[in-house]
Amino acid sequence: MSTVEKPSASDIERVSEQLGRPARDIVGISARCACGNPIVVMTHPRLEDGTPFPTLYYLTQPAATQAASRLEAEGKMVEYQERLAGDEQAQEAYRLAHESFLRTRAEWGVVPEIEGISAGGMPSRVKCLHSLMAHSLSVGPGVNPVGDWALADTPWSRDVCAC
Repeated sequence: MSTVEKPSASDIERVSEQLGRPARDIVGISARCACGNPIVVMTHPRLEDGTPFPTLYYLTQPAATQAASRLEAEGKMVEYQERLAGDEQAQEAYRLAHESFLRTRAEWGVVPEIEGISAGGMPSRVKCLHSLMAHSLSVGPGVNPVGDWALADTPWSRDVCAC
């Protein structure tokens, strides 16, 4: 399991470069590339401008986001949804991943408008592999089965620098 690190000024600068816009409301770096650059940031559940932001774990490294986009373009979300529907153990793990996500986000603030809403379609749907991969990269394998499946199905790896 990765630890959450307070972002440094250079982390914020790097994430801004990765995103092509100023990074907003980052509370932590929860996954890093082999070279040390951020891959996943944790974002405050209510942005500075007051907007609720349910996506706690945000994939920032361009190569990782491209990998997630490729999987989505290949139809993997439909495949994972079908796989999930046929596997009661995976369904239960996905539900528990949703609950864990909500508990962790609540540590950064409770936002009534998004209460009970996590990311990526959890706990019953598969709708954003970017979010699900970011969650798995942040909490480690064995927590979010769909995020784990996506990471296993892509040639991209956090262990090989693609920055």
